[in-house]
Amino acid sequence: MTNPKLTRRSVLASAAALPVAAAAASPALAAAEMMGIAMPQFNRIRLGGFEVTTLLAGTRTVPEPHGIFGMNVSPEEFAEVSAANMIPTDKAQFFFTPTVVNTGSELILFDTGLSAAGTTAALQAAGYGPEQVDKVVITHMHGDHIGGLMSDGSPTFANAAYLTGTTEFDAWAGMDNEGFENNVRPLAENMTMLDDGGSVASGITAMDAFGHTPGHMAYMLESDGAQLVLGADFANHYVWSLAYPDWEVRFDMDKSTAAATRRRMLDMMAADKVPFVGYHMPFPAIGFVETRDDGFEYVPASYQFVLE
Repeated sequence: MTNPKLTRRSVLASAAALPVAAAAASPALAAAEMMGIAMPQFNRIRLGGFEVTTLLAGTRTVPEPHGIFGMNVSPEEFAEVSAANMIPTDKAQFFFTPTVVNTGSELILFDTGLSAAGTTAALQAAGYGPEQVDKVVITHMHGDHIGGLMSDGSPTFANAAYLTGTTEFDAWAGMDNEGFENNVRPLAENMTMLDDGGSVASGITAMDAFGHTPGHMAYMLESDGAQLVLGADFANHYVWSLAYPDWEVRFDMDKSTAAATRRRMLDMMAADKVPFVGYHMPFPAIGFVETRDDGFEYVPASYQFVLE
């Protein structure tokens, strides 16, 4: 028996009937469940012979950012800059990003987040256990960097050695600060103190970046000719701090020194095209710096570090 001749009209008529037939044959399907906003917990790149993993140990929305950033500029200027960068003026998203560096012989954690729970969860998502950490480096001693050092009174990273800046440790040791006393002081006997140029490991060098705190430190990674700066909190926001380094930040303990440090580090990274990890940059917190007018511009990394 030959097939009936297909015409455009018969094909369209058949197609139109399909939804009706399907609906009659099976119950209606509900829409997919809303899942909510989600972000990855880690991002891993290769830097020469190193693997560098940024950990999203926490994130939160903070209201009234002009009370934190640009304290020395008018509301009008703050609003104009924010609008030009397509970000709101009434709220900001904060990111807390410790970094793990695997040198091939040691696993080194830089900063420990707000809490042990947040940092170890991100660490485990990245495939590491806290017991594998060989060294913990503290860039400075604000609570969102030392909060994960201890868990219920015991060291979170039980097998690790600890390193921090000499000036930073001495400054906080002389303050009456609960976070330092609970999280840092118990580990003091196991801490190695570093000064500018000090070595964390082969290819990882301490850099003075004072101002945000009295002895705030950054670190230069160098492996097989590749470089990357672990900048910690030298700039706390990709627009309101990095792009405008002279804008005052509430959390900077010495605002003029912090601004000078920002300019010095940004000038270097822009001139030498050195990428950096910024603890509070939008996750995954890795980017580059370009000059723009009298300031700078943050350029997020794209695929530069995943090319074989």
